[in-house]
Amino acid sequence: MLVGLLADSHVMSFDDLPELVSRHAAAAGLTDVRIYLGDLQRDVLRLLSAEGRQAERKHPAEVPVEGSVAGRAYQYGSITAGATGTDGARSWWMPLLDGTERLGVLYVTAPADDASAQEVMLALASLVAMLVVSCRVTSDSYARLSRSEAMNVAAEMQWQLMPPRTYADGRVTIGAVMEPAYQVSGDAYDYATAGNIVHLSVFDAMGHDTAAGLTANLAVGACRNRRRQGAGLADLGDAIETVILEQFGHNRYVTGILADLDTTTGVLTWTSRGHHPPVVIRGGRWSSPLDCPPSHPMGSDLDLPTTVCREHLQPGDRIVLYTDGITEARTAAGVEFGLAAFVDFLIRHHADGLPVPETLRRLMRAVRQHHNDRLQDDATILLCEWLGPERLSTARTAPVAGVPLPEH
Repeated sequence: MLVGLLADSHVMSFDDLPELVSRHAAAAGLTDVRIYLGDLQRDVLRLLSAEGRQAERKHPAEVPVEGSVAGRAYQYGSITAGATGTDGARSWWMPLLDGTERLGVLYVTAPADDASAQEVMLALASLVAMLVVSCRVTSDSYARLSRSEAMNVAAEMQWQLMPPRTYADGRVTIGAVMEPAYQVSGDAYDYATAGNIVHLSVFDAMGHDTAAGLTANLAVGACRNRRRQGAGLADLGDAIETVILEQFGHNRYVTGILADLDTTTGVLTWTSRGHHPPVVIRGGRWSSPLDCPPSHPMGSDLDLPTTVCREHLQPGDRIVLYTDGITEARTAAGVEFGLAAFVDFLIRHHADGLPVPETLRRLMRAVRQHHNDRLQDDATILLCEWLGPERLSTARTAPVAGVPLPEH
C-alpha cells in the first residue's frame, strides 16, 4: 500500500489525492477512505473529493470540529473509533499530522479491530499528511477548500509568508494563531531554528490596510535576511528599521518583539521595539510579564538605545508573544478581553492537558466570540513551550505536541 502510493505520488496533483489513496488503501484491506481537511480557522473539517471540491453524495461535505467524533480526533490528535458495520468492520478517524501541524482527519474502515490494523492506518495517515503538504503549496483547490469567505490581499500575503502554525522537535513546542484570518493586515509572526537556538518574533505594523501588510512582510523579510547572515538581536531591529525607512520613509513603522531561546540552557534573550512585553507562564499556575526597557518602533527613527534582556527559563515554561488585538478586543459595550483573561485562559487549558495548538484554537474562538466575530484590530499569538535541555522522545512529548495515541 505505502510503496504503491509513494511511487504514484511523484506525478500526482492535489486533486488526484483522494482517488489514489483509496485505490492503494484497498491493497491493505482498508475501505471507504475519506480525507477531511481543516478550514483556515479550524472550525470545520471539509471533505476532499476526487474532483478536488466538496461533494455531498453519501458522505457529509463538512463536519464541525466541536461536538463530532471527527472533531475529537482532530482536537486531541488521537485515533478515535467510529461505528461498527454489520459485517464486523470498524470505522476509525485518524488525525492527519505534518509533524505536529494538524491538517485534518482520515476516515478509514478496517476489517479488523486490533493493534496491527491501527498500525497500518497510522502509517497511511502519516503518508497522506505528507502528500497533502507536498501538494497544497501549488494548489488553488486546497486554498478554496480551506476558506469559508473571501480573503483580502494583505491576508493572502501574510498566510504565504508565515511558517506553519505548529512546530515541535523534542526541545520546544510552538503554536501560533492569527485573526481576523481573512482580513488580517499588519500582524505577522515568525520562528526558526539554528542549532540549539530557536528564534521567535512577532510584528505589528501601523494601519489596517494593504500597506500595513506590505510593511509587516518587509519586516519579516528583513529580519530573516539579517538573521541568516549572523546578526544578533541588538542589530536586528535596526536592520529592519533601515529597510522600512528606505522603502517608506517616515510614513510607516512596526512594533515587535525579537527573541532567541537557547534550548540547552533555557536562557531567553529578547528586545522590545515599542511592543507589549512577553509573558512567561510557569508551572501551569502563575504568569508574569517580562520587563525590558523598550526601544522605539522600527521605522520611527527616534534613535533610542536597544536593550537586550535575559530570562532563565525552567523546563515546562511557556513564553507568550502577542499583539494588542488580543488583549484590547472589545465587546459592543466597550469591555476589553484583557491581559488577565487572556493569560487565565491559557493557564486553565494547560491544566486540562490540551495540546498547545488546541489551546490556542479555543482561545481564539473565545476572543472572536467576545468581539462578536468582528475584531477591529489584528490579533496574533505566538506561544513557545521549552521542554528542557534534553531532547525528548516522541512518546514523552506526545501529550504536549498532539502526536496521535490510540484511544480506547
